[in-house]
Amino acid sequence: MSEPATRCGFVAVIGAPNAGKSTLVNRLVGAKVSIVTHKVQTTRARVRGVAVKDRTQIVYIDTPGIFAPRRRLDRAMVAAAWDGAAEADATLFLVDAGAYRAAGGPDASAAARRSAEDVDRIVEALKGNGAKVLLALNKIDQIPRQALLDLAQRFDGTGVVDDLFMISAETGDGVGDLEAALLERMPEGPWMFPEDQLSDVTDRLLAAEITREKLFLRLHQEIPYDLTVETERWETNKKGEIRIEQIVYVKRDSQKALVLGRGGATVKAVGAAARAELSQLLETPVHLFLTVKTRERWEDEPARYREMGLDFAG
Repeated sequence: MSEPATRCGFVAVIGAPNAGKSTLVNRLVGAKVSIVTHKVQTTRARVRGVAVKDRTQIVYIDTPGIFAPRRRLDRAMVAAAWDGAAEADATLFLVDAGAYRAAGGPDASAAARRSAEDVDRIVEALKGNGAKVLLALNKIDQIPRQALLDLAQRFDGTGVVDDLFMISAETGDGVGDLEAALLERMPEGPWMFPEDQLSDVTDRLLAAEITREKLFLRLHQEIPYDLTVETERWETNKKGEIRIEQIVYVKRDSQKALVLGRGGATVKAVGAAARAELSQLLETPVHLFLTVKTRERWEDEPARYREMGLDFAG
């Protein structure tokens, strides 16, 4: 008797910034393939995470958050998100249920209102495309059950929802049912990646992203969005140890001073945290060296976009 056919397909995970897309993709893949911080617009490029379940391989596309773009980088990120959805076999629309509900209250924060506006904008775009999506209401531990059911009914009435799930990407609650539904939607076909490959992200880019994650977690206000990290050199010595040299680009000298910290304390702490995680992920000692440079218009340089896998045009 012949074995059942293999299945393979792409799932694009879209949503407003900070909806929990990267946390969910990391959980579904079973490994860290996307960086996660509490700050919006952390994910800038489309990151593909690969998961295998029995005879099915799912390639999850963790897309940048979709929001109202103002700058060239904004437009490139939003375009990458919609491109990811266009090439997928299934689209998963993730909504921060707690933030969306809070946006309707009298004491709603500006961030909650922006998030809800972004969600509504995505719904309208999906209506315009005639698209049907799997909707996952995330962070269900932050909202009362009746309010959650009311929210589910509201989204169900938009006409864009093919199936709806209530989950917590952080704890895994409900994620199993969601994964089962995605597996059912994958078409027959050969696998795209080897069974042991977890992502299509290069080690150089992953290293840069991990350092950027540590900078985001350490710094505040506008600085994280105004910086980028590039891996300039990558060398492996005879012992198998890796030497990585990276450049942190910021827009202003005042930002450079904040990234460095007094006596270089901040950048040293960031480097130590990134080095520890990279050593664990790469399973070999890593020697990481960070240089901070001011580059006022790095967002207007095509090379920066190529490094992030984004389209500079637009």
